[in-house]
Amino acid sequence: MPYTKDIVEEINILVRYNLSTTQEGIKVHKTAAPESIAATKRLFEKGLVTQEDGGYLTTLGHEAAEQAQMVLNLLNAA
Repeated sequence: MPYTKDIVEEINILVRYNLSTTQEGIKVHKTAAPESIAATKRLFEKGLVTQEDGGYLTTLGHEAAEQAQMVLNLLNAA
């Protein structure tokens, strides 16, 4: 199953989180790109982040962000 544009946008949001702390979240402002705003809302609806505009990662979101960042690091190393 190939990545869709929506999934890529969601991954782009997840890789912005700092995984070394649970005390740091992100905020996607209303002036952000519409794709980023929509992706963040979808992540909230999927239970991966705590707020529609970002907030903190949930436990599931932290796991997803770890996986996304791992794949990104592997691909960038090649």
